Amino acid sequence: MIWRIAVLGGLWVSLLGVGGRTVSLQPDGSRGQGRARSGRETGGSPGTSKPLPGPPFTSCRLPLTPAEHRVLDDNTHETGFNGDDGSHVILTWVGDGTGVVLVLSTISAPLETFLQGGSSRLYRSTDYGKSFHDISHRINNTFMREEFGVSVGPGNSVLLTADIPVVDNPGGIIFTSTDAGATFKFIQLPFHLAQPITNHFFNPDYLVALSIDGGLWLSLDFGAKWTKVHDGVHSFSWGAGVNLFFSCSRVDAVEADERGDLLLKRTKDLGKTFTTIHEDIYSFGYIGAFLFFSVMEDSRSPRVMYFSSDQGDTFSRALLPSASTEQFYSILDGDEDMLFMHVDNPGDTFFGTMYTSDDRGILFSKSLERHLFDGQRKSDFTNITSLRGVYLTNRLDEDGRVRSVISFNRGGTWRQLNKPENVDCREQTKNCNLHIHGEHSRNNRIVPMVALSEPTAVGLVIAHGTVGDSLSSSQHPDVFVSSDGGYNWRGTLRGPHHYSILDSGGLIVAVEAQHEGQVKTIKFSTDEGQCWKLYNFTEQPFFFAGLASEPGTRAMNVSVWGFRPEEDGQPMWVAVTIDFQSLITRECDDQDYEEWLAHSTAGGDSERKGCVLGVKETYRRLKKQSVCRNGKSFVVSKKQSPCLCTRADFLCDYGYYRHVNTSECVRQPNGANKTLEICLDGEEDELLTAGYRKIPSNKCEGGFSLQTTVQTVIRPCGTKPSPGPPARSSSPETDFDTPRERLVLILVCAGAGVIVLVAVVSALLAVKRVVYKNSSPTYRFSNLQKQDDDSGFTPDLDNVISSNGTVGQHDSDDDLIE
Repeated sequence: MIWRIAVLGGLWVSLLGVGGRTVSLQPDGSRGQGRARSGRETGGSPGTSKPLPGPPFTSCRLPLTPAEHRVLDDNTHETGFNGDDGSHVILTWVGDGTGVVLVLSTISAPLETFLQGGSSRLYRSTDYGKSFHDISHRINNTFMREEFGVSVGPGNSVLLTADIPVVDNPGGIIFTSTDAGATFKFIQLPFHLAQPITNHFFNPDYLVALSIDGGLWLSLDFGAKWTKVHDGVHSFSWGAGVNLFFSCSRVDAVEADERGDLLLKRTKDLGKTFTTIHEDIYSFGYIGAFLFFSVMEDSRSPRVMYFSSDQGDTFSRALLPSASTEQFYSILDGDEDMLFMHVDNPGDTFFGTMYTSDDRGILFSKSLERHLFDGQRKSDFTNITSLRGVYLTNRLDEDGRVRSVISFNRGGTWRQLNKPENVDCREQTKNCNLHIHGEHSRNNRIVPMVALSEPTAVGLVIAHGTVGDSLSSSQHPDVFVSSDGGYNWRGTLRGPHHYSILDSGGLIVAVEAQHEGQVKTIKFSTDEGQCWKLYNFTEQPFFFAGLASEPGTRAMNVSVWGFRPEEDGQPMWVAVTIDFQSLITRECDDQDYEEWLAHSTAGGDSERKGCVLGVKETYRRLKKQSVCRNGKSFVVSKKQSPCLCTRADFLCDYGYYRHVNTSECVRQPNGANKTLEICLDGEEDELLTAGYRKIPSNKCEGGFSLQTTVQTVIRPCGTKPSPGPPARSSSPETDFDTPRERLVLILVCAGAGVIVLVAVVSALLAVKRVVYKNSSPTYRFSNLQKQDDDSGFTPDLDNVISSNGTVGQHDSDDDLIE
């Protein structure tokens, strides 16, 4: 986990994100744009009135005994980074269970002195942040690029990138370590980096980098040697195994950064050979087991999405609406079974439609309409990782209000959240529900954090929310906790907080987000937020920057980061590490755990109770009243049992729809789906179907069976386009594919004399009219030639096709699939 703590000229800081290994902290303005301390507001935008309090509830508070206070005092360690005037501090955990923390502090020189760079310091802790040692000499006190941070790869590998002037330098400098920062190796690169170096998922020796001139570079020995494998590269992504995908410009491209005219390529032998997967792509991405890319198939057509589930060997156009230059696609989430896709509505509507895919990424079903996606390309879509199948997001309803919805079956159905059990709405409120603040609210500084959940803390969700008819930016957000994956909620802390999950959910810590003033108190709970104890962790309060704990939520120590202004006005960085393991000393035993049937809160008959996506899951989890520690060796254990299949476990297949009265999938009337034509595996296909397809990742058995239904054949495609990407050849001959066209070509080549030539030209024109009449609109050569005929001339074929992808292209393609 990486924390970036940024202070420019002694500015305030606020927490902007938590998730995965990387968390960023930046000045409390907007993405690095600082504000004066006196103007700091976290409750809303500058100039707005003070937020109103939400519906009242009582937050349970327990006293901290003198003995508990003494234990925590003895196991709280404060480190002041004296004399360090760094404007950015990046904290990185190295390895799993190593206890090693690296802190990189950098200060940039003024712009007019760029050639002199800046200064950096590197600190290292081997005791989970309780003490730090300055190891700047191990990197020769070199100035590091703050925007590149500290790269941590598999195992204990660490990579730092130096910031040196491009002038008079053949390439950049990196420092690599294979022993969690105990030692570093200096390496001179033969190129200048355009972005941080990317590690392979599993092999720490495999590195890929993009240079400022568009070169794609590979290293197979953790940066010691580099080889340039391709030019003109725009973006890249590792796939499964050693598959590496990248987009690049054509050699004859007018501009290197021309979008919509890129090639998508793959190498599966680490740069020795390359395969072109598709042409005319705008952008691409890789998630789960899916490769996906947006394409403009015709100069006059909007973009469409293509997916591949076999590393690009075959691909298919998705059953999704196309996106014009005013719209965008966004992959919200995905795994090996399915994808969540957002397709924006035309215009500045701030909403679109969410779709879920089948296990091939081809057939998409509408999941949620009016899904919120604001003008800054922020979505509130959240995967609740503490319980399978649960997703949370916000929608913009027709009355202009934002309301939260939750799905417990991977987007199959959505519903509003229940009112928290200890909160009552005001009398004038028509509908009383909990609404969760997401990325949109955090970006507007209404809340400091989005919803938090962890796979090891089963069922636990912590989030900021408001209770009422809709999400309110004028209402003071409070902290709510769910212990059953989002079915039921409870108000737990008044006002905005920063929070973190420790000990696999056995411990929650929180620090209040102060509008003004400094912090010195941490709150902690051992019963999933039902009651809290308060501890003053320092005698000298400081301005809060963030909470940092070891990735994986198994640790029991947490570091509170911040700074104190010194007499010269410069901030002094401070880290206070609190070890709660000294307070909660008892190891949990069998008596402390209980069996819990997930999704059982939903009700239903006893036989179907807890059935979600065709399976029941019973977890062994800690009782709320048990005050003990799970420990670092804790592993989530569960028992699964399949459920009998019902029609609810199936979606209606392509060409079918759900009948309102019977809930059966019935065949669409002929011609009803002409606008939804797709091609499976790039060619015309006969789709054998009984009208149903099982929901991806559904594991039901028996019961409703497709074998009892009549299977029919439908044709998803009315045409048969070529199975691969459109060919771009250097000679017109290779673009004549039909027998009629090849005959014309032979006649043209064999013709001699003016009379024969005139006859051939006449025949050619006649044949072309027939071809165009019968050709599909997706047959690109025919379309291009037809346009040429209308203009009265035929330009060079290569130039026409290579520039085709830019016709009608918008400068800012906003597909969020990088």
